[in-house]
Amino acid sequence: MDEPRIYRIDAFTTEPGRGNPAGVVTHADGLDDARMQAIAHELGFSETAFVLRASGDDHDLRLRFFTPTTEVPVCGHATVGAHYALALESGRTGRTRQLTGAGVQWIEVTPQLGDFVVRVEQGAPVFHAPLAPELVREVMSALGIAPGDLDFRCPLQFVGTGHGKLLVGLDRRARLVELQPDLAHLSRLSPVVGSNGYYVFTLDTEADDDALCHGRMFAPAIGIDEDPVTGNASGPLGAYLVRHGLLRAGNGPVRFRVRQQAATGRGGFVDVEVRVRGGDPVDVAIIGHAVLGSHVTQLLPDRA
Repeated sequence: MDEPRIYRIDAFTTEPGRGNPAGVVTHADGLDDARMQAIAHELGFSETAFVLRASGDDHDLRLRFFTPTTEVPVCGHATVGAHYALALESGRTGRTRQLTGAGVQWIEVTPQLGDFVVRVEQGAPVFHAPLAPELVREVMSALGIAPGDLDFRCPLQFVGTGHGKLLVGLDRRARLVELQPDLAHLSRLSPVVGSNGYYVFTLDTEADDDALCHGRMFAPAIGIDEDPVTGNASGPLGAYLVRHGLLRAGNGPVRFRVRQQAATGRGGFVDVEVRVRGGDPVDVAIIGHAVLGSHVTQLLPDRA
């Protein structure tokens, strides 16, 4: 059995030190749950992916994802990071079926200009009912925004594509940049609104912007005060924009770019593809670039 290898991969960027850093541990079959959680805690990234051999005929490999404090079913940037690390190890490209806590997903790794691009097919979109007015007021209070800050076209709504976020549309990008949410309040609200993550976005962009929208994501309930770039928010956002008529689309695929930047200044971009049938979003894929941050050949000491 190959020894586990640890990588730091900066996902959703083409620049070292940008994007969203993820831990990746390949050849992780010999690690138990407690050891995986300890490694994720030691590495300190918002998520660390552990690559495991397949356990059935319906998939080619398994991925498990841990934040510093808990296991989560799936993670967009760590998925991109894991398949990028595997491509660096073996040079393998093409389509792969991965099994996660969200089910089986198709992943496609494509060579591009001497590097690799990773396409992640997410699940069919699931839309919850828009938040009730009293919960909208609670979320606004926690985010520190007023009614006039909201984009009236955008109901506050949870949307998932295997793993989702509560989507909150703002009218002005300047207000998005200024946000200083009450993280403790957001964390307390998470079980009430049915979402650990809050994706706040705006369609307010400059004429020469290569992105359709900009966003920020907060998930303090699972130990992530703010995420630099979030694939599992960008995908649901694509389905949401089509559903609410904010992204023009005929039958077939429509593609756009979303940019995200945290208050720390770290950020990147995700390309989103939504397949539309009869005006409705039927499936979503995200496409991400990545950069090798570092490669650690030995596991951290077991402190258990």
